[in-house]
Amino acid sequence: MGAGKSTIGREVAAVTGRPFVDVDREIERRHGPVAELFVQGEPEFRKIEEDVAAEALASSTPAVIAFGGGAVLSERTRELLLNDAFTLRVVVDVADAWRRARDTGRPLAQNEDQFRRLFDERQPLYEAVSAGLVRNTEEVVLAALEIEVGRGLLARLADRLGESGEAVAVIGDEHVLDIHPLAFDPAAVHRVPRGEAAKTPAELERLWKELQLDRRGTIVGYGGGSTTDVAGLAAAMYLRGVRWVAAPTTLLGQVDAAIGGKTAIDLPAGKNLVGAFHYPARVIIDPNVLATLSEAQRREGMAEVVKTGLLAGRPLWELEDDAMIRACAAFKAAVCLGDPFDQGRRAILNLGHTFAHALETAAGYRGLSHGDAVALGLLAALRLSGRPTGVVEEVLGTGPVRLDRDRAWMALQRDKKAQRGELRLVLLGDDGPGVEARPAGEVRAALDELIAD
Repeated sequence: MGAGKSTIGREVAAVTGRPFVDVDREIERRHGPVAELFVQGEPEFRKIEEDVAAEALASSTPAVIAFGGGAVLSERTRELLLNDAFTLRVVVDVADAWRRARDTGRPLAQNEDQFRRLFDERQPLYEAVSAGLVRNTEEVVLAALEIEVGRGLLARLADRLGESGEAVAVIGDEHVLDIHPLAFDPAAVHRVPRGEAAKTPAELERLWKELQLDRRGTIVGYGGGSTTDVAGLAAAMYLRGVRWVAAPTTLLGQVDAAIGGKTAIDLPAGKNLVGAFHYPARVIIDPNVLATLSEAQRREGMAEVVKTGLLAGRPLWELEDDAMIRACAAFKAAVCLGDPFDQGRRAILNLGHTFAHALETAAGYRGLSHGDAVALGLLAALRLSGRPTGVVEEVLGTGPVRLDRDRAWMALQRDKKAQRGELRLVLLGDDGPGVEARPAGEVRAALDELIAD
């Protein structure tokens, strides 16, 4: 009681697009006020609570569920929370909880001494069913996808992954391994080229031949977004799928690429055309490694930060690094929780990327960074949305690029969002971001505006 779980639950449901169920409110909807039910006897109330909780957890539609403080008294509910749900405990100081609950008329919040006693007695039960502790909505969505953000995490990575005793293979960016070595057995480390050069069928085949894991092993993707892409795909297909951990070392990887389970390699015809959904068991984000990024690499990540801020309607690019990374990662995690396999709302994360991928393909993945391509794509998306482009120009400072217009147009027409030959783009509307169909001539004109004469 008084932890704020209903408020947080509603917020999490809103950002993930999932239904929200408040067990206490559902009980009152069906049976009347909780206070009156308690008059009839707490055992009868607990039986009703147990049944409503079981029904909520049995729903085929994933939901965000807030449980009353005493729900864990039921052994049946505890088993369901452990086996059929991902359960988090909202941290609250007992004094704060009492201050919030004391004047609400709740039956078990009539006496402070009793309230504090119940708080202490229930702690072991809360600990037994919860997978982690959270304080706000951002922490909930990060915890739900096992995303950790903290300075110094990579220094302890080998020890933490070695706790289970299972074999670990590191697929790492060769440059990152040189400047930020990890404490793994060198024989377990598989080096890949920097950037998109890692995302080729030849590199993927080489990795499969080198790996010597069994089904209980773990692959670590250590590097930027290209490295985690190929490492995740290697994990998805090796032995029909093994566990993997993403350890992104670029701003781009930390705010976007390593989150959400999309893994892929490139083909000559386009970017990310062969891939799989394979969510990492954990994402380890250590902002310390960003200190060695070049300005160009930081700009790549900032392009995704600006994209996320435009989608969220918040100037995330103005935050300090740690807060910025958490906010961006949490936004993407929330969208992915609501649409884990990209069948609906998750498409909004491609704001600007339809144009960006077309430009990268036309450039042959050389001479045009992903960040610059995304910046250009955001310009096109904002123009088609009828929005000002100042933030892209000020924060990312980009201009037209020289490449083959026809090749870029051909690549854009192969975009995965196209349906029956109709071009569909992520644009910003009055009600937020969404996917819209636009005439080919309008899209071609927007693309041409990004390409220098």
